[in-house]
Amino acid sequence: MRNKNNKHLGIEIDPELHYKLHYISKYYGRSANGQILYLIRQSIKEFEKQEGSIEYHKTEENK
Repeated sequence: MRNKNNKHLGIEIDPELHYKLHYISKYYGRSANGQILYLIRQSIKEFEKQEGSIEYHKTEENK
């Protein structure tokens, strides 16, 4: 069941990229969604390591 507090992000990708994403996800025992979240988290971690922490400010807009 979807957590209503989470944000939804829809993206379009070409069939080859979609296939490869699912292939890699399956290899690592993740869903495609889980793999995308993993990659996003890794990207943020690397960015913050190089550029400093990103402070999260909870507002009505991003609730």
